[in-house]
Formats: sequence, C-alpha cells, structure tokens
Amino acid sequence: MTLPPPDARTGLAFHRLIFARRRTGWWTPLAVLGLGGSFYFAMLLILMVGLVVYSLNDPTLLEKMAALAQNPSFDLTDPVLVAVMLGSIAILLPSYVLASLIVNGGRLGLISSAAGRLRWGWMLVCALVALVWAAIITALSMLLPADDATTPPSENPQWIAALVVLLLLVPVQAAAEEYVFRGYLMQSIGRWLRHPAWAILLPVPLFVFGHLYDAIGLTAVGVFAVAAGWLTWRTGGLEAAIALHVVNNLTSFLIQLAGGADASASDQSILSLVFAIVLVGGYVAIVEWILRRRAQQGKPLPSTLVLTPPVAPPPVMPAPQWAPPQWQAGPPPTP
Repeated sequence: MTLPPPDARTGLAFHRLIFARRRTGWWTPLAVLGLGGSFYFAMLLILMVGLVVYSLNDPTLLEKMAALAQNPSFDLTDPVLVAVMLGSIAILLPSYVLASLIVNGGRLGLISSAAGRLRWGWMLVCALVALVWAAIITALSMLLPADDATTPPSENPQWIAALVVLLLLVPVQAAAEEYVFRGYLMQSIGRWLRHPAWAILLPVPLFVFGHLYDAIGLTAVGVFAVAAGWLTWRTGGLEAAIALHVVNNLTSFLIQLAGGADASASDQSILSLVFAIVLVGGYVAIVEWILRRRAQQGKPLPSTLVLTPPVAPPPVMPAPQWAPPQWQAGPPPTP
C-alpha cells in the first residue's frame, strides 16, 4: 500500500482513511455515490410498497402521504408518519455501508473511526456529556418567557406509540446523517484534498440546505455541521458527532411531542439560535477538555491511523556448495 508522504509520516486522519482501504482510486467516491444511491432508491421503493400494503388497513394513510409531499410538516403524534419520515432517512446508513464495502473493499470499520470500528465506550462518554449539557440548557431555556402563548396539547391515544417510534428511530436517523455527511463526504473530499478544512467545510452547505428552516434555523444547522465536522476530525471518528446529533434531535422531538408542536416548523427565534450555539459550543469545549485530560493521563484517544510497513523477512543465505578437494602436484620423488 502506497501512502502520500505526509500521511505515511504522521498517520491517516479521519478524512484520509480511504487510503487504508483495499481500493483507493480517485474514482471510488463517485462509485460509492452511484451504487449507494441505487441501493437507497431500491430500499425506498420497498418502503413505499410496504406503505401501500399498510394503507389497505388505513385508507387515510395515502392522503396523509400526499399532503406530506406537498407540505413537509407533520404531526409528531402520528407514529406512522414519524416512522416514514425517520425511516426514509435511516435507510441511508445501510445503503452507504453496502456501497462502501463493495467499492472500497476490506477494513469497512474505517468508515466509523481510525480505530477501524465504532468506539462504543467513547460514544457512551460523549452521549452522557451531551445529555447532561442538553438538560442544563433546556432547563435554563424554560426559565425564560416564551415567545408566544402556549396552549396545552390535546389528548392523543397514539402518544405512547409515537414516543416508542422516536426512541427507536431517531438514533438510527441521526447516525445515518452523520455517516453520510461526516463520514462519506469527509472521506471522499479527503481522497482528493489533503487539508482537513476542505473536508470539514465543503459538506456544510449540503447538510444545511437539506433542512427546511428560515435563515435563523439554517444558521443553527450550519453551526452544528461545522462543529460535527471538526469533532469528527479531532477525535478521529464519528462517535462524538453521532452522540450530539442523537441527543439534540431526541431533545427537540420529545419537547415538541410533549407540547404538541410541529416538528418541522420553519420559523425559529433568535433565542433558539443562541441556545443552539451555546449547546454546540459547550459540548465541543467539554469534549476537547476530556481529550486533553486523557492525554495528560497517558491515555490519549487515537485520532489517526498509523500504517507500519510489513517487516521484511530476513535474507536467506545461500547454501554452501560442495566441491571435491583439489590436490596439487608435489615435487617429484628423490631416487
């Protein structure tokens, strides 16, 4: 395996890990995109067929889907619509995994981190940090006066079902977005451009404009995207970004579910932007503190993959060849 000289000396950062895979040609990111897109639309078609079959028992489902196509806002208390919206994003994950395995070959775990796997222990630490910090920020936000007068939510017999769907699908949905926008895109850009700033910043517009918010809401999404990209590069894996994404989405959805709010409301307030920046900025600062603390304790989190060349076998000494003794003629005998 031939690595670019700087990577051979310092190790492969996350956005350059594609060079440690079996097939690393310049064309591989494009092939993963084409094949992964094909897998995604095939899975989406299967999902749509399942919805058509389900609509035989619920004739109103197709009407809800048609309304959803015209206006992508939906009631979080409807578990079927919640499952459809989250599931249509979640299937991005198996689509990308299969495409990467086929195109790039072995060492599939490098799409998760420089360790060659998803570091579950580290992700649990990050999830606890994100959960505690989000709880503090949410509690503080509730002490402030609301922008508008709120009305108590109406009773909904499907509330528990919607809650279960959220708890099951939001982690997969958030992880799928991270694997695509911070995994695939960062490593694809890193295949062509060495500096990490390109891999961190170039995917941001794609992630931002995939959300239907106003300018304030899109700004908050952009802040999150930059922070998630930096965390992925800094920690050498997707775990910190996934943890923040899952906790952020679950917090937002559960608050909206409890209050009967629209999950995709496009109007955001300046105050919500401030709290989003504080949430993301504080989380990044805490994770950075943990990383430095671990390094001081002699337990650094590996953020690069150092590939050592294989040890050359010792030289084989040629076996000595046997030759018959050579006799030299002596002086003639003396009479």
